Amino acid sequence: MINLQDVSVTYPNGTVGLRPTSIAFHSREVTVLLGLSGAGKSTLLRTLNHLTIPTTGDITLADGGSLSDRETLIRHRRRTAMIFQQHQLIPRHTALQNTLTGRLGTYSAWRTLLPFPVQDRVLALKCLDRVGLLDRALSRADALSGGQQQRVGIARALAQEPDLILADEPVASLDPATSHRVLSRLRAICQEDGIPAIVSLHQIDLAREFADRIVGLREGRVIFDAAPDAVDDTILNQIYGDAQATIGTPGIRNRHREPFKEAYA
Repeated sequence: MINLQDVSVTYPNGTVGLRPTSIAFHSREVTVLLGLSGAGKSTLLRTLNHLTIPTTGDITLADGGSLSDRETLIRHRRRTAMIFQQHQLIPRHTALQNTLTGRLGTYSAWRTLLPFPVQDRVLALKCLDRVGLLDRALSRADALSGGQQQRVGIARALAQEPDLILADEPVASLDPATSHRVLSRLRAICQEDGIPAIVSLHQIDLAREFADRIVGLREGRVIFDAAPDAVDDTILNQIYGDAQATIGTPGIRNRHREPFKEAYA
């Protein structure tokens, strides 16, 4: 479990990214963060490994350790994998080489100058196999499709042998069919390994399908926190405001539903 207590973020320019928030994330659970752009999804997600440092409040782990303690934070980051929207791969490196970068945090700075041990290479190949890319292990990242690159990102995350996976809009740049495949693979891996994942998304249908829990944010506040089957038009209106307001209106439900889904897909 990871617990936030009165955590807030105000950026140097005065923008409030997250208002005081207290929430806990539990093991063996896929949590999806929903909300408009600027609602605080990415800010909340990035506080969980201090890529964004909270202005106020504290984040504690299951063992009681606080991320404000440097040693606790270092250990936590080593076992927290991050999957990014834009993949963040090294284009000229192969899928295998990119996957192996997930092992860098395991070693001291001087040790990373040496070749990776055989056991790390074997682990990286197994990770690529789990995302269906073993046959592309020696292909350059820039020769892969967007969906394949994102699966390499998942393989890299798995190579960390993480206790927690954070994914910041991991399918935002992918088409619907590829998005479904990527999230299906990620959820299956989380279930098999018992790894909790916290994922920010814009696609409501994907959130409903793949989440165990949905957390809705608006203007830096958590305004909804429940199971996916509790998300109805009223809840979506609370999260998305005027853009959702007409969806539940008799006689115009179908006329407005599809433009809304496209706007936030």
